[in-house]
Amino acid sequence: MFSKTYSGGILGIEGYLVRAEADVSDGLPQFRMVGYLSSEVKEAEERVRTAIRNSGFRLPPKRVTVNLSPADIRKEGTCCDLAVAVAVLASHGVVDPQLPGKSGFLGELSLDGRIRAVHGVLPMVIAMRDAGLRYCFLPEENVCEGLAVEGIGIVKVSDLAALVTVLNHPGELPLEPPEKILSAEEEPVYPVDFADVSGQRLVLRATEIAAAGMHNLLYIGPPGSGKSMIARRIPTILPEMSGEEQLEVSKVYSICGMLPPDRAWMRTRPFRAPHHTVSAQAMTGGGRRPKPGEISLASRGVLFLDELPEFQKHTLEILRQPLEDHRVIVARVHGTFSFPAHFMLAAAMNPCPCGYFPDRNRCSCTISQVRNYLGKISRPLLDRIDICVEAAPVTYQDLRGGAENETSAEIRARVERCRRVQQRRFAESGIYFNGEMGSREIAVYCRLGEAEHTFLDQVYRKLGLSARGCHKILKVARTIADMAGSEEIRKEHLSEAVGYRDLEERYWGGAR
Repeated sequence: MFSKTYSGGILGIEGYLVRAEADVSDGLPQFRMVGYLSSEVKEAEERVRTAIRNSGFRLPPKRVTVNLSPADIRKEGTCCDLAVAVAVLASHGVVDPQLPGKSGFLGELSLDGRIRAVHGVLPMVIAMRDAGLRYCFLPEENVCEGLAVEGIGIVKVSDLAALVTVLNHPGELPLEPPEKILSAEEEPVYPVDFADVSGQRLVLRATEIAAAGMHNLLYIGPPGSGKSMIARRIPTILPEMSGEEQLEVSKVYSICGMLPPDRAWMRTRPFRAPHHTVSAQAMTGGGRRPKPGEISLASRGVLFLDELPEFQKHTLEILRQPLEDHRVIVARVHGTFSFPAHFMLAAAMNPCPCGYFPDRNRCSCTISQVRNYLGKISRPLLDRIDICVEAAPVTYQDLRGGAENETSAEIRARVERCRRVQQRRFAESGIYFNGEMGSREIAVYCRLGEAEHTFLDQVYRKLGLSARGCHKILKVARTIADMAGSEEIRKEHLSEAVGYRDLEERYWGGAR
């Protein structure tokens, strides 16, 4: 007897439908699975057979063949266990085959028949809905992810025996109510706030501009000047994600198994701060079964690299292509995978090994040591950073306070106002922020007057800028103009943007 069910798989960050076909016939008793399978999928033979037996079902000795299609895509993971078990039971007549033929099944089987959670449920359920399936059976831990997808019924299952009972009573399906995900949609509460930051007005201004336009940002300053403290508060002032952005981020976190069990959707922008010992592969993603790395986990949010020169040079240079193309391409023997990389880079570093250059009253480093330390950051990488700001030492008067510091809510209100300007500007263009503009958008939205052209020409020749560096200045100036409510980019906007761009003269040039 032949039967079929459906499961899912992951390619990059997208799900695809896997058809589990089971055939039971006379012959030498055996259980065989085919369809370009990884080792963990092949091991499903033993998991399925043992789980069926321990769930109280006694199947006659038959020749069982299971095919997972499409056969030209390598199947990995344990999410097909449940679909294989249902197909085998349906082929033996234990389960009515009517419902399994129009349903999806995701879950890993324990040897005692219990159904365990799997990763990547969100994109796989989306693929099932798009393929026209009516129901999806999920472990309890994955129900919230499934309920986030409209247009498909979600059924919670705990063990194989209970699932067989449900399948044999298709008119009484215990569908999960969509209201179950409402508790996960509350407004985010952040444990930190910009009200905790005293002083550093220039750094706060640069951070606000970077957040408003999603510009890459580098803090340079001595130890204890608040660089990391400010960077970790950037998510509290970022504008809310659009629906498309939330879906993209949620898919990545679902695949990595990092979506909280009580949350159906990622609503806050990610903040990732990997240690400087992180490997290049962990940064970009990959492995035999490619998964997103830190870059993709930070997509639509912030990737914060503290102590930037301490990172391996190869790891830093890997950032160059994602910063330009906004995606990571991982090529393997089994295929090429694309992961999103729409992130804002925030980095912090000391200006020298001791941290106090160019203050010669405190800095004990030689010029050679300073040059070697700064030289760990290549010019091509610096060229991709929009804003560089110096964090001055914090004075006792700053710590003592007196004046009230602005809260994250107050700063965020200005950032969101600037975001609405960009939203109208880039409607239906596929980009969301000034920092994502390409050369075509810059030509349209960053037009300058004659005086501004003359000024930028002088800056271009004096600083020896590249074309990319010039475009970075224009994008930052566009954000500054938006924050000032100006339709045109004026000289004062360009001047401020240039001040955030003058890296070589302030540090790299000073170390010569």
